[in-house]
Amino acid sequence: MIKVGVFGAQGRMGSEVCRAVQADDELELVAQVDENDDPRAFVDAGATVAVDFTTPDAVLANIRFCVDNGIHVVVGTTGLSASDLDEVAGWVAGARASVFIAPNFAIGAVLMMDFAARAAPHFDTAEIVERHHERKLDAPSGTALRTAQLMNDARGTAWRAPQGHSETLPGSRGGDSSGIRIHSVRVPGSVAHQDVILGTAGETLTIRHDSLDRASFMPGVVLAVKRVGSLQGLTVGLENLLDL
Repeated sequence: MIKVGVFGAQGRMGSEVCRAVQADDELELVAQVDENDDPRAFVDAGATVAVDFTTPDAVLANIRFCVDNGIHVVVGTTGLSASDLDEVAGWVAGARASVFIAPNFAIGAVLMMDFAARAAPHFDTAEIVERHHERKLDAPSGTALRTAQLMNDARGTAWRAPQGHSETLPGSRGGDSSGIRIHSVRVPGSVAHQDVILGTAGETLTIRHDSLDRASFMPGVVLAVKRVGSLQGLTVGLENLLDL
């Protein structure tokens, strides 16, 4: 049995994680910690893996606590910068604990990112439209940023920029991630949705993924919880645990 503790256990994602852990015969939920709780509860309960779905301003302290106490960490909190990841990598270098971070735990979303990266070298332009619920704190989403990173890494040439356009309303063209424009939509009734639109002469390709329920993230979370103990240092992206 893998003993699991959950940060943000009363949140929307945290409560879903607790249910998924309790439903798995190989996992045991031993501690639930929220904003004002003492994370020492994980140590006292003998947790070997912690799962964090909290906020960008809390997650780094949670990761550091777990690494310092030899507890592996699975992180689904988004909003971490490249410098944040470098800092985490420094903490886990030579440590007993490993850290696994993924911008999206839905298997379909990981496949969407993989397909987009494979398509990237064959098109001239690309844009990403991501839509989430109105309470999501960061924009663009971690999934959109990760998708753009993977697509840019897959290309050997720069994207072709549209010529001669102007913004009559500043920001209309979205954010620019090395030539890929990212547009963020925040509306009630949404969970997590993304379109990657690639274009070249005479054709477009649209790759779309929709998470309609937070349960869609749980198979990936459970997989990461079971595998993080076999990893070394910092690992980013669920694709590293799948045979793609």
